[in-house]
Amino acid sequence: MIVASMALLAAVAPAPTSAPVIVTGHPWAPFISPMGEPFRSRSNGDDALTRWFRQADKNGDGAIDPSEMKADADRFFATLDTDHNGEIDPVELTQYESEVAPEIQTAMRTMHGPGGSKAKRKEKLDDMLGLTGALQGAARYGLLNLPEPVAAADTDFNRGVSLSEFEMAAARRFQILDTGRTGKLTLPGLQTIREAQLNAKRKAGDDDSRVGNGLPTAN
Repeated sequence: MIVASMALLAAVAPAPTSAPVIVTGHPWAPFISPMGEPFRSRSNGDDALTRWFRQADKNGDGAIDPSEMKADADRFFATLDTDHNGEIDPVELTQYESEVAPEIQTAMRTMHGPGGSKAKRKEKLDDMLGLTGALQGAARYGLLNLPEPVAAADTDFNRGVSLSEFEMAAARRFQILDTGRTGKLTLPGLQTIREAQLNAKRKAGDDDSRVGNGLPTAN
């Protein structure tokens, strides 16, 4: 918990006219949505994956379809495109990585979920850098093996992400998560993917079907 004391405020600013702001934080792992948005648990019983799912499931029918996935991507894109020029530029990407979802940064220790225990084996630098086959960045907290899911949508490598690229990434990621090819994503299905990811034992060089965008083709 971070509490801004009245004494500290008085030293740097005029006396406040209202009670100090109290911010409560938890050292728990967030859930990183397929498009890179962080959802943080507020208590032991708050499942961040479920909260994202219910937000994306606009019609409340218990499933996310491609149009809802696209709408979720469009909404988050608008949040990241702070200058509203239709592109997430390098400055906005940096803001995403350092301010919106700092947990995804490389060389940052893996966080555990609410009520979870820390790993028995202490993480070493090689683990955090992914040199041992360990998941990196956002891949540790999401459904897809994408260390930086926003930048991964930049398929033309111009160091910016357009809305069309973000929407294409959403469509591709939907296809990857729709393992049964049913045209919809269900919460139990995504929870199964998440559990498999958390419990997977990988070695460096292992294939992983949960990748994000493929490389652009000549066609």
